[in-house]
Amino acid sequence: MPINRLIEKGSVAHSEVQRLQEAYEITLRAPCLVDRNDPLTEIVARKIIEISGIGINDPAQLSARAIKELGVPDRS
Repeated sequence: MPINRLIEKGSVAHSEVQRLQEAYEITLRAPCLVDRNDPLTEIVARKIIEISGIGINDPAQLSARAIKELGVPDRS
Protein backbone atom coordinates (compact mmCIF):
# COMPACT_ATOMS: atom_id res chain seq x y z
CA MET A 1 0.00 0.00 0.00
CA PRO A 2 1.44 3.40 -0.95
CA ILE A 3 0.50 4.95 2.39
CA ASN A 4 2.59 2.37 4.24
CA ARG A 5 5.64 2.99 2.04
CA LEU A 6 5.35 6.74 2.58
CA ILE A 7 4.82 6.37 6.32
CA GLU A 8 7.93 4.17 6.60
CA LYS A 9 10.02 6.75 4.71
CA GLY A 10 8.71 9.74 6.64
CA SER A 11 8.70 10.86 10.21
CA VAL A 12 5.19 9.77 11.17
CA ALA A 13 4.69 8.81 14.79
CA HIS A 14 3.68 5.19 15.35
CA SER A 15 0.50 6.37 17.10
CA GLU A 16 -0.62 8.14 13.90
CA VAL A 17 -0.23 5.20 11.52
CA GLN A 18 -3.66 3.63 12.07
CA ARG A 19 -5.39 7.01 11.76
CA LEU A 20 -3.62 7.74 8.46
CA GLN A 21 -4.36 4.27 7.09
CA GLU A 22 -8.04 4.66 7.96
CA ALA A 23 -8.25 8.09 6.30
CA TYR A 24 -6.49 6.67 3.23
CA GLU A 25 -8.97 3.80 2.90
CA ILE A 26 -11.95 6.13 3.32
CA THR A 27 -10.57 8.48 0.67
CA LEU A 28 -9.96 5.71 -1.85
CA ARG A 29 -13.62 4.69 -1.64
CA ALA A 30 -14.81 8.07 -3.01
CA PRO A 31 -13.40 7.60 -6.53
CA CYS A 32 -13.75 3.78 -6.23
CA LEU A 33 -10.01 3.17 -6.43
CA VAL A 34 -9.50 -0.52 -5.71
CA ASP A 35 -6.13 -1.17 -7.37
CA ARG A 36 -3.58 -0.19 -4.73
CA ASN A 37 -0.92 -0.13 -7.48
CA ASP A 38 -2.73 2.65 -9.36
CA PRO A 39 -0.50 5.74 -9.35
CA LEU A 40 -3.44 7.81 -8.11
CA THR A 41 -3.36 5.95 -4.80
CA GLU A 42 0.08 7.38 -4.07
CA ILE A 43 -1.21 10.89 -4.77
CA VAL A 44 -4.02 10.25 -2.29
CA ALA A 45 -1.54 8.90 0.28
CA ARG A 46 0.72 11.94 -0.05
CA LYS A 47 -2.25 14.29 0.35
CA ILE A 48 -3.45 12.47 3.50
CA ILE A 49 0.01 12.76 5.06
CA GLU A 50 0.28 16.41 4.03
CA ILE A 51 -3.07 17.29 5.56
CA SER A 52 -2.31 15.42 8.77
CA GLY A 53 0.65 17.76 9.17
CA ILE A 54 -1.65 20.74 9.69
CA GLY A 55 -3.24 19.16 12.73
CA ILE A 56 -6.36 17.40 11.47
CA ASN A 57 -6.60 14.19 13.48
CA ASP A 58 -9.97 12.61 12.67
CA PRO A 59 -9.73 10.12 9.77
CA ALA A 60 -13.11 11.17 8.34
CA GLN A 61 -12.08 14.84 8.40
CA LEU A 62 -8.69 14.00 6.86
CA SER A 63 -10.46 12.12 4.10
CA ALA A 64 -13.03 14.85 3.44
CA ARG A 65 -10.29 17.47 3.22
CA ALA A 66 -8.20 15.30 0.88
CA ILE A 67 -11.20 14.65 -1.37
CA LYS A 68 -11.93 18.37 -1.51
CA GLU A 69 -8.33 19.41 -2.17
CA LEU A 70 -7.79 16.74 -4.80
CA GLY A 71 -11.11 17.53 -6.50
CA VAL A 72 -12.12 13.89 -6.39
CA PRO A 73 -15.69 13.17 -7.48
CA ASP A 74 -17.48 11.09 -4.85
CA ARG A 75 -18.75 7.93 -6.53
CA SER A 76 -19.37 5.91 -3.40
